[in-house]
Amino acid sequence: MREQEIQNRIRNALAGRCMAFRANVGRAWTGSRVENLPGRRVLVHDARPFSTGLPPGFSDLFGVVATVVTPDMVGERVGRFFGLEIKADGGRASDQQQRFLSAVRLNGGLSGIARSPADALEVLGL
Repeated sequence: MREQEIQNRIRNALAGRCMAFRANVGRAWTGSRVENLPGRRVLVHDARPFSTGLPPGFSDLFGVVATVVTPDMVGERVGRFFGLEIKADGGRASDQQQRFLSAVRLNGGLSGIARSPADALEVLGL
């Protein structure tokens, strides 16, 4: 199964259980002047690339999951950040992705690699 299919299944499994968002990133071109040419072509003068979205290594899915605080911590529900890196069977997280997942955990969040909805629910304790 492709990562996109796994991600869609995980998003469906998380629906109603937490606030989850898909991370969108992209790369485009900008320049001093843009000309629209016939045939849906574009000419960019003094072109330079730029990246949009999130920093390298940011998780595929992220959001907030409600966590019940223990009585010695006032007993309130609080939101906890999470990051899920989606991988197909055999897929490996890059070093940047591993560092991001570690940083989330070191700062009190939940993070991990999910290859299925069951993996995602386990990482989030749902």
